[in-house]
Amino acid sequence: MNSVFTKTLCGAAFAALMMSASAYAEPAKPECIAGAKPGGGFDLTCRLAANALLEATQISKPMAVTYMEGGVGAVAYNHVIAKRGSDPNVITAASSGSALLLAQGKFGQYDETAVRWLGALGADYGVLVVSADSPYKTLGELVEAYKASPEDFAIGGGGAVGSQDWMKGSLLAKAAGQDPKKMRYAALEGGGAVLTALEGGHVKVGSGDAAEMVKHHVAGKVRILAVMAAERLPGELADVPTAKEQGFDIEWPIWRGYYVGKDVSDADYEWWVNAFETASKTPEFSKEREARGLFEFTLLGKDFEDRVKADVERFKILAKEAGM
Repeated sequence: MNSVFTKTLCGAAFAALMMSASAYAEPAKPECIAGAKPGGGFDLTCRLAANALLEATQISKPMAVTYMEGGVGAVAYNHVIAKRGSDPNVITAASSGSALLLAQGKFGQYDETAVRWLGALGADYGVLVVSADSPYKTLGELVEAYKASPEDFAIGGGGAVGSQDWMKGSLLAKAAGQDPKKMRYAALEGGGAVLTALEGGHVKVGSGDAAEMVKHHVAGKVRILAVMAAERLPGELADVPTAKEQGFDIEWPIWRGYYVGKDVSDADYEWWVNAFETASKTPEFSKEREARGLFEFTLLGKDFEDRVKADVERFKILAKEAGM
C-alpha cells in the first residue's frame, strides 16, 4: 500500500476518533437558561440540574444560570432556536406548562419539534383543594355539588385563563358534566393568593400543585381532596387519595425538564442524557429533588421526547374541548 495513502488514512482515522471523543466530552461552559425571573419554577429546574450534575461529578465546574424573562418561557424558546441551536453547552428549563403553551400556539411560529427534548428529572402534581371548614370531604361530593349548581362555585387558580390551573379546574367541570367555558374562574397571582382566597371564602375550590399546598393541608388550613397522579404520593400526602381512586380519570403531572437546540449533535445530546441518567441514580440527587418539593419522575432521551409530543397533542384536545 502506498505509504502516503496509508499515512493519510491513519491521519483521517485519528482525526475522526478525536472528533468523536471531543463530541462526547463534558461541555466547556455548562449553562442553563431559565425562561423567567429568579426564584420561580424554571429557576428551580435549572438549580436542580446544576447541583445534581456537579455533585455527581458529571460536570467539573459550576453551571451558570441565565435568566431570560418573557412569555412564560417563549422568549427563551425563541432565543435557543434562533441563536443557540447548535450550542452543546446550553440546556433550557421547561415544564408541562411549556407543552401546554406550545399546544395553544403561544411560542410564536415554532412548535414542539423545533428543539430536542432532553429529559425530565422530577415532577409535581395537580391538586384540588377546599377550605378547612368546607362541607366537602371527597372529590365525589364536590363533583356532585358542582353538577347541581356550578354557578355557586368560584374556582381560584394561580394563572390566567388557559393556564395549567385553569385547565385543572376545567377537568372538575368536565367530571361534573358541565361546560368548562362557563366555569367561574378567578385568576390569581400564584398559590399563595389561592390559599388566601380559600381561607377568606372568596373561592370555594382551589386549583394548584401538591408541593405548594401540602404544608397548608398538614397544618389544617385547607383540605386536599384529590391528587392528580397515577398513584398516591409519598410522605405527607400518603393519606390523600388520587382522583382515579375516587372514580375520576384525571391526571395532571407537572414535569420539570430540559431541552437543547435542534442542531446539537447526536453525540452531545447523548452526553447530556447519560449525565442526567448517572446523576439521577445517586442518593444526593434524591435529596436535591425532595428539597425542591418535587416527586420522582425521571424520563430521558427519546422516551421524554415522545412524552412531550404526546402531552402537546393531549393539551390541544383539552384546549379545544374547553373552547380555548
